Amino acid sequence: MKTGFAVAMMFITIGLCSRSFGASTQYYVVTNDDVDGPNTLTFYIAEGTVSAPKLTRLRTLPTGGSGLGGGYFGIVRQLLLQDGQNECIFAADGGSSDIAGVIGNTQVVVGNYKGSGTDSGGAAGVGLAMSPSGKYLYAAFSGSRTIATFTIGSGCALTFVSDVSATGLNAGFPHGMAARNNILIVAFGDGSIGSFNISSGLPVSNNDLQLSTGYLKNRQFPDGVDITQDGHFAVFGDASDGFSQVEVSDLSSGHLATTVNYGGDGSLGQGLAANNVWLSPDETLLYVSDNLSGQVTAAFFDRLMGKVKFGCISQPLRGFGTSWSFSSSVTTASTSGTGSVLWVAEDGRGVSASSVGIVDVSSKGGTCSLTESTNSPAADRNSLNLCWLNAFPTRSF
Repeated sequence: MKTGFAVAMMFITIGLCSRSFGASTQYYVVTNDDVDGPNTLTFYIAEGTVSAPKLTRLRTLPTGGSGLGGGYFGIVRQLLLQDGQNECIFAADGGSSDIAGVIGNTQVVVGNYKGSGTDSGGAAGVGLAMSPSGKYLYAAFSGSRTIATFTIGSGCALTFVSDVSATGLNAGFPHGMAARNNILIVAFGDGSIGSFNISSGLPVSNNDLQLSTGYLKNRQFPDGVDITQDGHFAVFGDASDGFSQVEVSDLSSGHLATTVNYGGDGSLGQGLAANNVWLSPDETLLYVSDNLSGQVTAAFFDRLMGKVKFGCISQPLRGFGTSWSFSSSVTTASTSGTGSVLWVAEDGRGVSASSVGIVDVSSKGGTCSLTESTNSPAADRNSLNLCWLNAFPTRSF
C-alpha cells in the first residue's frame, strides 16, 4: 500500500503539525461526492494548528461517471494506491456501475472501468476492496450480487478478469468489504458475513457464510468492516437504530469464526448505529462513526485478544441535525499512533451540502477524549450525500 500521496498542483506549504505529524509531510483528504448525476471527487489540503486543524478545498474533479446520491454507509466507495510513480485513486460511480481510475498526482481520469455485461450497481451502488499486494481490485455490484475482479495495471488502469456470485443468507448483497493477507471479508447487510480466499488473486469462497452473533442476539446487521494489520481479527460495524455495536471475528483459522459482539446495550457508549469502523494506526483505538447521532466513539482495542472496551465519545458534531443528517466513514490523518486527527464524512441527506468533520484525538494512560476542531466542518458543496472519504498518506494497513 502507498506511503505518500502528492498531487502535482498541491504545492502549498501547510502548517498542520499535530502530535504525530511529520513537519515535512503534506496531508490531504479526497471525497467521493457521489453526486446524483455527473460524479465528482473533491480534494482538500490539511492546514491549521495542533489545537485547531482545518481542511481547505483545492479542487473538484469530474470522474466521468455518474454517482448514486446516497446508499448504505458501510459500502466502500473509494480506494487509494501507490502504483510506481503514480498515485492512484479508484472511485466507484454507483449510478453508472463503473470504477473511475484517476492519477492523483496529475488529476487525470484515465478511464471508467466496468465489469461483465451483467454487473450492475442497482439501487445501492458499487463497493470496493483491494488485495494487499495492490495487484487486484475487487468491486461488489449490489444489483447483480456479484464481486468482479480487476487487475491493476500501470497508469492506474483496470482490466476486468471475472465475476463470482456473492449473496448473503438472507438474500443480501455485499456492503462493506476489506482484504488482508489471503482473505477477503464481506458483510452482506442482511445479518450475514462471509469470506473468500484470494491467494491466487481471484476470490474463492471459504464456505463460512454465517449469521453474526449480534444479528442473532438483537437483529443488528454487520455493515462496515476493518481488519487488523496482522490479519488476525475482522471488526464489523453494525447497522441499527439502537446503541452502537461492533463485532469481532477471529481469522486465525483462515476463515471467519463466530463473532463476539460488543455494545448494543449502551456499554459501548450512547452513540446510535455503528456502520463505519476504523482502527487507529497503532491499533490501540477503534473509531466508530455513530451514524444516527452524529458522534464519534473511540473504543480501546486489544489487538492481541481482539477485545473491545468503551473509551470516550464526542459531542454531536457541529451542524448535526441542522446542516447535515448522518455521519458516515471515518479515517485518521496521521499514519502513526492514534492518528491524531479524524476526518468524518457528514451526509447532507440529499437536502443540503455535505461536509467533513474534523475531530482531535487525545489518548493517554487508559483515558481518551475526542474534541471537535474550531475549524470544523469543512464544506463539501458539490455533494449532497457524502458517505466516503480517504486521507493520504494512508494508514500502512
